[in-house]
Amino acid sequence: MKSHDNTLVARGYEMAEHVTRHHAKSFFFASFLLFGLRRKAAFALYAYCRRLDDMVDVADGADQGVVSEGLAERLVRARRAVAELFLETPELADPRMPPPATRASGGDGPWDPAELAALVDVIRRFRVPEQPMQDLISGMEMDLTKRRYESWAELDLYCYRVAGVVGLMMAPMLGCSEEWALGPAADLGRAMQLTNILRDVKEDLERDRVYLPLEELAAFGLTLDDLRRGVVDDRWRGFMRCQIARARAYYVRAAAGIPALTGFGCQRMVKLMGSIYGDILRVIERNDYDVFKGRLSVPGTRKLALATTTLVRPTAVLPASPLPELPLLPKRVTMGVGS
Repeated sequence: MKSHDNTLVARGYEMAEHVTRHHAKSFFFASFLLFGLRRKAAFALYAYCRRLDDMVDVADGADQGVVSEGLAERLVRARRAVAELFLETPELADPRMPPPATRASGGDGPWDPAELAALVDVIRRFRVPEQPMQDLISGMEMDLTKRRYESWAELDLYCYRVAGVVGLMMAPMLGCSEEWALGPAADLGRAMQLTNILRDVKEDLERDRVYLPLEELAAFGLTLDDLRRGVVDDRWRGFMRCQIARARAYYVRAAAGIPALTGFGCQRMVKLMGSIYGDILRVIERNDYDVFKGRLSVPGTRKLALATTTLVRPTAVLPASPLPELPLLPKRVTMGVGS
């Protein structure tokens, strides 16, 4: 690689680290358990995801006519830009995309050229496949057209596309070469996205978005007006208990794949990240399920305690357990209130 290219890649990694430090404090905190190129690669992959998310958020809440059409076209061009990253590694390309010879040139996206150079370096070194990167863009496209989710099946697809695929991108970088472990990798992303959804109900409502399954809200006798008024009663507590149980089930399923991570420090890093995010659920419970007054978070002292436990007694953090079934909604509730 030419010295100019080396300089561009190095600058891309520096930019990605800055983005991660600024936007993902828990992830950045957990990343100290990674070393060398793996840590840089984690930042580069995070920056790839974050830039896409920011591009959608800028348009969110604006006039959804011309803005959405323009954003949709930008996402199409971003797809092309991602596809072009794999021209020299066709074996990693998404089989659903057109073959390299017919791919249109001139794709662009929200990434700086240096960030893309670092991303190409990650792809080549760790053999990161294209498909989950394209699936993430599909998740961004869902946010253009959907502001409500009727069922858990619909929301599960969204969680997979915007977060589960991040686990699939990260897995090769974390030293995972076992195909059976990819399901658990995606499940950790799902668990973390569900945790975000339960924590951010108020923020999402302010953007006219509801990421809670409407069918399940109705099963507990809850309406969107109840959410807007910030009602915390037995109906809401029962609903949240079921949603938290579902999220925790995904954390348990994710733990089953951790032994497949062979990179130095990678198992502890994933355990710490999962435990910090999973602890948000505990904070919600301690707050009596009231997520309407402000964003809840895990205190820094608690993060340090979890990090210490992860280092000293890693088996005590995200322990592997028998896999629970999903979804976890009681039959008496799914039958409907009063049935």
